[in-house]
Amino acid sequence: MLELNSPVSAVKGIGSERTRYLKNLNIETVGDIITHYPRGYDDRSKVTPIAELEPGEEAVIVAAPKDEPKTGYFHGMAITKARVYDESGSITVVWYNQPYMKNNINSGVKYAFIGSLMIKKNNQREMQSPEVGKLDENGEWQGGIVPIYPLCAGLSQKVFRKTVSEALTASEDNIKEFLPANIRKKYHLADRAFAIKNIHMPENAEYCELARERLVFEELFILQTALLRLKAEGTAEKNGIRLELIDMEPFFNSLPFRFTEAQDKVFEEITEDMTSGQVMNRLVQGDVGSGKTAVAMAAAYMSVKNGFQAVMMAPTEVLAAQHFDSFKEIFEPLGINVLLLTGGLKASEKRDKLAKIASGEANIIVGTHALIQSNVEFKNIGLVITDEQHRFGVRQRQTLSEKGDNPHVLVMTATPIPRTLALILYGDLDISIIDSLPPGRQEIETFAVNTGYRDRIYNFIEKEIKKGRQAYVICAMVEENEKIEAESVTEYSEILKCSVLGHRRIAVIHGKMKSDEKDGILKAFAAGEIDILVATTVIEVGINVPNATVMVIENAERFGLAQLHQLRGRVGRGKEKSYCILISDNKGDITKKRLKTMTSTTDGFKISEMDLRLRGPGEFFGTRQHGLPSLKIANLYSDMDILKAAQNAARELMEDDPKLEREENFDLKTELDRLKLSDNVGI
Repeated sequence: MLELNSPVSAVKGIGSERTRYLKNLNIETVGDIITHYPRGYDDRSKVTPIAELEPGEEAVIVAAPKDEPKTGYFHGMAITKARVYDESGSITVVWYNQPYMKNNINSGVKYAFIGSLMIKKNNQREMQSPEVGKLDENGEWQGGIVPIYPLCAGLSQKVFRKTVSEALTASEDNIKEFLPANIRKKYHLADRAFAIKNIHMPENAEYCELARERLVFEELFILQTALLRLKAEGTAEKNGIRLELIDMEPFFNSLPFRFTEAQDKVFEEITEDMTSGQVMNRLVQGDVGSGKTAVAMAAAYMSVKNGFQAVMMAPTEVLAAQHFDSFKEIFEPLGINVLLLTGGLKASEKRDKLAKIASGEANIIVGTHALIQSNVEFKNIGLVITDEQHRFGVRQRQTLSEKGDNPHVLVMTATPIPRTLALILYGDLDISIIDSLPPGRQEIETFAVNTGYRDRIYNFIEKEIKKGRQAYVICAMVEENEKIEAESVTEYSEILKCSVLGHRRIAVIHGKMKSDEKDGILKAFAAGEIDILVATTVIEVGINVPNATVMVIENAERFGLAQLHQLRGRVGRGKEKSYCILISDNKGDITKKRLKTMTSTTDGFKISEMDLRLRGPGEFFGTRQHGLPSLKIANLYSDMDILKAAQNAARELMEDDPKLEREENFDLKTELDRLKLSDNVGI
């Protein structure tokens, strides 16, 4: 009997080549195999008469060949054919490079053939490479519900089903239950071994549904419990610094604009937190340009005027420098010292800044990950702000907070997240939303076109540059790859140089460049020294160039809606009318829906809801980048009822046993420790 942590090579039939293919799916252990869940199912219990087959639709026919199959060769390829008949008609079945099929089928014997009808030239009907199933002793077909898996090149559904079957047989006695019995009973959940078996090989539709419900609940419950466990360990609801209400008028009078109603509401919530005596742990969501930074400034002013330091951490040096400039402009006239701390400082300059931070001479400190280094000591942090929070993990946020004595924590993100998903991602935070843009901000006009419009687009960019504006062109990859039809930044810049834009200042930026090189190009673009920036998604966050008015996104079908929205947000930041042009020749339904959504709304929350619906949370949020454990089976759009039940169960459990010390919760604690979600969740 195999342990779940045994390597996949221990499973019967898995050699080095299949091991390599499985690794492409992040499957490296037996446990990974049995938790690689189906994306759907085919019901193979129904038999379709040959005469009623529909082109392109998988179906089961029960038929017999009148003659033995024949194998011929064409350009070295073995082609095995047989004409099979049922009471309604006949069809040719054909297999390529499977000459052994000739020996697997006998004339006059009925078989089940599972495949799709194809209409060839001269209206010839074929079923290509069908699976073959044998009838039972009574001559009946006993087909059932068959799983369809998300796979990669090199693995067929048939091969993977066999792999799963072998892995389950070899490990089923080691599939341990870790959900407490009282929770399983209260929420009517199947046990884990039953669920794992019936998600892959369901005996019937009812068992399949019971299995899925259990595994969806388990996935969401584990994630919620991990987040609440963080809270129980002390990330929230601790005694904190009780700030006093102060006169905010000097700050508000220094701003070149008035707060919107939405900003006022969020700042009121922040004020209540910071004066409550409890530690504030608050997420502020808001679209690009909604005024999150100004709200953070107000909170920083309140902290400083109460005699405490405020710290703001940003994910890139460019973004940190932009925040520093904004803070300095507002706060220095008010007599508040603002300091920038990043990784690329000279030793003498760094020593000087560290001394000012430690002494309290620096009131507001803006920086990158450099802020959490061990040699950075603060005098008295009252407020910690993290920007673009999805770029940081919980531990990074905690490390910065631990440099003070339970400081207040304000988290900001410009990635609009549906509230349902936010409740999962940010389970240890209270949530505030700035849901409106400042008055006078122009909406970005968005168009979706095909590649035939390129020359017109280049002429349009030329007109904008003549007005003194700048443009971005976003490509999906860095280098040309014939297997992927996507424009690369290196190739694309050469194309532009041969167009009407050839005389313009064109620069390239991508993720494979060194940080110094990227920062230099971004600074030059921000200074107006570059007309067109050809880039990958490295510019998704961290650049603010009000003079840029055109955003062109090539191969737009290769980006998710949330990412397209973030990229679009790089323009429309100034007073001039801005445009986003999405280029795609893809005519698929999902692409059409995505592009229609982008051209019909600029509301980030509506866009994120659609993205969640179309792609699910894993792709939506970029699990590898942001540390969110992959939701292998749950769909937060359709599984809302199960989500609510899992949240309630997790909350009740953690209120009753916050450290999971009771015997009935020991297996759950062991599973959580094994997954180490507390360290990895990128919230």
